[in-house]
Amino acid sequence: MNVLARNNVRVAGRPDGPPILFAHGFGCDQNMWRFVAPAFEADHRVILFDYVGGGGSDLGAYDADRYASLDGYASDVVEIAEALELKDAIFVGHSVSSMIGVLAAKRAPGRFAKLVMVGPSPRYIDDEGYTGGFTRADIDELLESMGANFLGWSSAMAPAIMGNADRPELGEELTESFCRTDPEIAARFARATFLSDNRADLSAVSLPTLVLQCSDDVIAPEAVGHYVHESIRGSVFVQLAATGHCPNLSAPSETTEAIRAFV
Repeated sequence: MNVLARNNVRVAGRPDGPPILFAHGFGCDQNMWRFVAPAFEADHRVILFDYVGGGGSDLGAYDADRYASLDGYASDVVEIAEALELKDAIFVGHSVSSMIGVLAAKRAPGRFAKLVMVGPSPRYIDDEGYTGGFTRADIDELLESMGANFLGWSSAMAPAIMGNADRPELGEELTESFCRTDPEIAARFARATFLSDNRADLSAVSLPTLVLQCSDDVIAPEAVGHYVHESIRGSVFVQLAATGHCPNLSAPSETTEAIRAFV
């Protein structure tokens, strides 16, 4: 299978520039980076893609077993890096893609040189001595609601995830993005995301890492961002003025400048 077609890979910018790969979050696609990625095209080889099941990816390539965990999505990232012969790439992951990037970098040393995590969470469910932001009952209810009425769930949850209630158009865009996703695929991706636990993987990260944390983030609270930062030796923590979970849409200039200062 042509990996680049499967994941709707788009390459722009300087062909000889250091590669930077932008990975979208749950229920989204590469369009979520449209206000950030172009800012790097003058100096970098910019790579965008869609996970199988989202955006312009090949839905025929979706395999429920492969994508039952985040490892399947990490395999996609590695295969894209191999197909493009990437070396020392900068991986920029939003939300769940932050942990997918951790898994991909572990699996393919040399392909990636730096990690940028935007609103990361290694575990969404609270545990003893750990605040993830949700109880197991919360997540079970979320998954049940999604399975029963995905469009209704999307309309209710997307604005809360986006935050920025004074800019309703942002929540509407995220709602539309969710609603473009096949409900069954979205439900499986949600299960893989919200039931994941990648805390043990953080201490093994040896790449320079930037953690970008928003305020009032209902998906990845500030305590989670600090946990990620403290768990990755030498990582850089930046508290953004942006609120909500999607600063790539709500505060693209601030997000761009924070990434640029790091890379």
